[in-house]
Amino acid sequence: MLKRPLALAAGLILSCCNLLAQAADTLKVSAIPDEAPTELLRKFKPLGAYLEQQLGMKVEFVPVSDYPAVVEALATDRIDLAWLGGFTFVQARLKTGNAIPLVQREQDAQFTSKFITADPAVKSLADLKGKTFAFGSVSSTSGSLMPRYFMLKDGIKPETYFSRVGYSGAHDATVAWVQAGKVDAGVLNASVWEKLVAAGKVDTTKVKVFATTPAYFDYNWTVRGTLDPALAAKIKAAFLALDPANPKDKEILDLQAASRFIETSPENYKGIEEAARAADLLK
Repeated sequence: MLKRPLALAAGLILSCCNLLAQAADTLKVSAIPDEAPTELLRKFKPLGAYLEQQLGMKVEFVPVSDYPAVVEALATDRIDLAWLGGFTFVQARLKTGNAIPLVQREQDAQFTSKFITADPAVKSLADLKGKTFAFGSVSSTSGSLMPRYFMLKDGIKPETYFSRVGYSGAHDATVAWVQAGKVDAGVLNASVWEKLVAAGKVDTTKVKVFATTPAYFDYNWTVRGTLDPALAAKIKAAFLALDPANPKDKEILDLQAASRFIETSPENYKGIEEAARAADLLK
């Protein structure tokens, strides 16, 4: 009488074990949605194929709807590796207590944001008093937090200085807003600005950079703290091995807007945490 239930239970246990084994063989990767979803996927595909080859396991890209979703996915072990902005990393580190930043691009140690406008009369932030302004996502390091921090240090509180403050949600969207005249000015990631200009996606006869922030640490690749340390070490080694002298590696690096990847550590992001607390963005 017990044979059938026992066989059924054994089958269920075996199925669960098989599912766990499959899950363990797949590295789930995500990224903050600071650009259009199609662009994020285009940038990731060659990197994903490279990681599959280096790690000997399947690599799957998991898109998310917004910045907080990446933090939540790391905190609940639904993704293993994520491309984060400096502020999003600080949020993930505080929420999980153990998120580990592995590598950053060389330029992320000296990152900047660009203030842009299509108004020829605007030469500085002083010319924007009473006008409209756009940040990217509220959780963006380069599109919101650090520009806001530097403005506050200069005595400019955006919500009272500008007539209206909007959040476009992404760097490329900020450029589109400024170019279309939806806002008088905006601020975005310097790297995305340069990429859009190089691709001819900005009318530079109309839209111009009128100011640049001081430098700060920004993006990194972070793993969840519960990931197998041996796998985390292999992921780090794979990023560090990308060689710009190798044409295939250079293709991957170019898509990531990276000259090369270097090691990073949580200490590099203390300044961003301080900026976030000063801007009252961390509770």
